Amino acid sequence: MPLSATAKVGTKKFAWMVNAIIGAPNQRTRDLATANRTQILIEHPASHADQSACFVKDRSLLIARGQMTSQASRFTLDQPPQISCEYLTEQARALFGPHPFAAEMSEDRVASLLPEYLAMSQAFPYLQAGSQGDLIFDAMHHNRDLARDVELTSVVANFICWDETGGYGRILQGGKAALPDILATENFHSNLFRKDASQLLGRAIRPNYSATTKRYLHSLYAGLSSNDPLVRCAYMVAFELHAADMIQSLWTTLVKTFKARSDDLEYFRSHVGGEDPAEKYHGEMTSRLIGELVPADRNGRFLDEFDRAYRLSLQWCSDLLRIVPLGGDGHSEIEHHGRCHCGSVKFYVRAPRELSAVRCNCSICQMSGFLHLLVPGDKLVIECGEEFLTAYQFNKNIARHTFCRLCGVKPFYRPRSNPSGFSVNIRCLDKRTIEGIRISDFDGEHWEQAICSMHQDLPSCVEHQNLGVNSNGARNE
Repeated sequence: MPLSATAKVGTKKFAWMVNAIIGAPNQRTRDLATANRTQILIEHPASHADQSACFVKDRSLLIARGQMTSQASRFTLDQPPQISCEYLTEQARALFGPHPFAAEMSEDRVASLLPEYLAMSQAFPYLQAGSQGDLIFDAMHHNRDLARDVELTSVVANFICWDETGGYGRILQGGKAALPDILATENFHSNLFRKDASQLLGRAIRPNYSATTKRYLHSLYAGLSSNDPLVRCAYMVAFELHAADMIQSLWTTLVKTFKARSDDLEYFRSHVGGEDPAEKYHGEMTSRLIGELVPADRNGRFLDEFDRAYRLSLQWCSDLLRIVPLGGDGHSEIEHHGRCHCGSVKFYVRAPRELSAVRCNCSICQMSGFLHLLVPGDKLVIECGEEFLTAYQFNKNIARHTFCRLCGVKPFYRPRSNPSGFSVNIRCLDKRTIEGIRISDFDGEHWEQAICSMHQDLPSCVEHQNLGVNSNGARNE
């Protein structure tokens, strides 16, 4: 379906907008920057001057990760009278650039990624089918007839599920005589991917439903099963358009990483390769939904929902790439992002997806509710806002308790037990990247004895026992 003249004009203006944000400053660039900055100030209130250093770095990070939330970044510039998949694809590519999976990857990184992808591929047809079931149960609950929009999204969802489970391809190849072959579940697309991945890695793999992937799938399901037909359509279209780019990018990267023959990877070849790829049909079907369900006067709202749905899938891919393999031993670290309450101080820490926490009962930890994640000094990176940190020390002045001077929250500090490292407040981390927390208690009220029992270091124990308690009842720091 060719782009309309209006869409082509919109694409050119959209490309200018992206260049304006990241190119040389001019008046319109400054206007866009002001709009972006206003959005950040709304989300993280602080003074105009206090936010300046953080904003510049935030904007570049958000552009790089495709996470900008201001209206300037949305798919709303010079919309065509009727939105097509081609229009949306060009807009997405102009805004987000190359897909995260197009990045160069080591074999260890790929090995940690493929089980997560397999989980998504396995779950998707079931989620798509189940989401339509929710709609009929809603009609049953309210004793009402099915609306035409439900019929439309259901028939497209059924087609996609039929294809994902291998049925459509079998019938195309063999006609009605091939119907018994639909019971061959090895032809499910997820099992084709499992076969390709196992061939590349030289071992069988199983799906890994990590917390990151489960959160993504739950959010995807909520959009696919929405009672609002416009939202439902946006999530169906966004998933398919993103999938086409994701599969092509991963295919190229896998061939390069493992020096494999592209035609040997059946899952990828059947989806986006050759003359009759599966994703072509998925795109055509969902494109028809736009024409049926999105009137021109609701283009703006549809584009907002599409933007949200596309970013959801893109963010899942970006989150998976933050997993850092450690020597191929099955353990991995991820970047956990955190912030103070007002957002002036932002940081990330590299740690396992399942965290080991320490709960201390000393006076300052009890008062502040601090939950400790102890890491070496090179594991924490302050992204912005270091100038907003102020330090508090007492008694022995070993620990450096660092607080945001705007909101008063202590996101991390240099602990007395490890002055060259950090103790990070787990309560300040983004919960979306945490799979679980194992908590152990530390008797900070009797700090010296607790440290002695942990380290079994007699000389240091003797030194610690001379530290005592201050006049306010707080343990010495």
